[in-house]
Amino acid sequence: MARKDLPDREKGKINKNTLKHLAGIYRFMYPYRGHFFAGMFFLFFSSTVVLAFPFLTGKLVDAATGNAPAMLQGINTISLALMVVLIVQAVFSFLRVYFFSRVSERSMADIRQTLYKKLMHLPMGFFDSQRTGELMSRITADIALLQDTFSITLAEFFRQFCILIIGLGVLFWNTPKLTLFMLGVIPVLVILGLLFGKRIRKMSKQTQDELAKANVVVEETLQSISMVKAYTNEAYEVNRYHTSLQKVIATALHAARYRGAFVSFIILALFGGIVAVLWYGAGLVASGEITIGDLTSFVIYTMFIGGSIGGLGDIYGQLQRAVGASERVREILEMEDEFAHTKSTTTVLRLKGDIAYQNIVFRYPTREDVTVLNDLSFHVKASEKVALVGHSGAGKSTIVQLLLRFYEPQSGQIMVDNQPVANYNLTAYRSNIAIVPQEVILFGGTIRENIAYGKPTASEAEIIEAARKANAWNFIQSFPEGLNTIVGERGVKLSGGQRQRIAIARAILKDPAILVLDEATSSLDAESEHLVQEALETLMKDRTTLIIAHRLATIKKVDRIYVIDKGQIIEQGTHEELLNDDTGTYSNLIRLQMLEA
Repeated sequence: MARKDLPDREKGKINKNTLKHLAGIYRFMYPYRGHFFAGMFFLFFSSTVVLAFPFLTGKLVDAATGNAPAMLQGINTISLALMVVLIVQAVFSFLRVYFFSRVSERSMADIRQTLYKKLMHLPMGFFDSQRTGELMSRITADIALLQDTFSITLAEFFRQFCILIIGLGVLFWNTPKLTLFMLGVIPVLVILGLLFGKRIRKMSKQTQDELAKANVVVEETLQSISMVKAYTNEAYEVNRYHTSLQKVIATALHAARYRGAFVSFIILALFGGIVAVLWYGAGLVASGEITIGDLTSFVIYTMFIGGSIGGLGDIYGQLQRAVGASERVREILEMEDEFAHTKSTTTVLRLKGDIAYQNIVFRYPTREDVTVLNDLSFHVKASEKVALVGHSGAGKSTIVQLLLRFYEPQSGQIMVDNQPVANYNLTAYRSNIAIVPQEVILFGGTIRENIAYGKPTASEAEIIEAARKANAWNFIQSFPEGLNTIVGERGVKLSGGQRQRIAIARAILKDPAILVLDEATSSLDAESEHLVQEALETLMKDRTTLIIAHRLATIKKVDRIYVIDKGQIIEQGTHEELLNDDTGTYSNLIRLQMLEA
């Protein structure tokens, strides 16, 4: 969608408060104020110099008829003056655009950087309630709108304002009677034209909306073409698309009638107004009150002023969009980030890994009516390996998310090394935890970059050693480009087992005190699972490990198993202890998996 056709919800009302918001965004211009004022200087003079063009044009006409004043006698002299005006205008315009571009590009980069940094530091609860597309729009479309305002709208506002005020002043000075007559005719017609145009834009938007609805039918049908054919609904979908297109046609034809009326209005009213002004001016020429050159200058000045009035209307609409964009950007910038309540300033920390959950009660911010963890308490000693078992939705992943401090519990506290986790510097604390998820997330760069994500300062030797320990070095070497192999978006060029081993290498390189394994061997073939399991054994050595387990065969060797149901621990013990309880939930889960196998 073009920016000029942004929906009403993307626009902001212009008032004192919203202009303050917009002014707050303009603080990013302050470091580049020298270039800004240079641009304003050249803007002012380019706007005033161009107003000499109508004056000199009129004198050129008078010179051709022998009525030019003595100091401006000669067509060649006036023509040369006109060329000088055009050259000066061209140079000043270039410098204006150049300086404003320097300001806008650099200040917009600063805003993008600041906004991205804020997004990186916002808590997980924020992202739970936001769509990725909406956030992308903030950092792309909204910033682009503000950039247009910085580099174009602001300059155009001052330029049009200067032309309007100075042009009217010159007209009142040279031809006061004709100016008063023009002010009684032309502005009224211009305002009517703006109102007419606003109505047409609204109807054009309605046409676009109807076309978008028709396109949705096509998109849905093509995405689900197998279902359409399976239910033999081809005719139904064709008819549905036909109905949508008929609405598009009806709306478009309705708008076309308004556009036709608008064209007729422009021809009849606006040009009729110009004819009226020329008629009155011709009478003044005939009576000797003004010269033909004065009338020529007046007509050109009037065109400049009319364009300025129309331009100010567009600028107002642009300012509305800029205000809306600034409000949305400032809304994010003013949010409290997850580091706001960090008590410690210590950035280097090495934990032992003793973990204790004490009477934890937790509800997600987006589902405050559902208690996910209910008075949960358990203890994991340093270097112990503990598995969390239970049905989907029992709260296993939530336990890990609280450990990583993605969220804060409503009551109770988590202790690590006998200290509440809130006492630690958040960055230093998280640097002691690594996670190997079920669905491995790789970035679209090289294998080297993805392994080094665990320790960006790692040397080549450290990366290779981590890959060896993760049983990944053999397959990495088999690629022609080795560590420089591009993994593709989200790692699509690698198999599931290869992605898992890259994730394990990343965790090994991080050398965490606490390790979280979220069913890291599920959905793998037997060979890949064996290699991944070997790598995990290396990774888990001498580390506190929490294993979220669905395939229970992978957790037989852990020190303790906690069975979780409805946010509470209902069973705990070793694999053998829990298996011997025939009525227990754990033994029942084992039997169900054996039946499924």
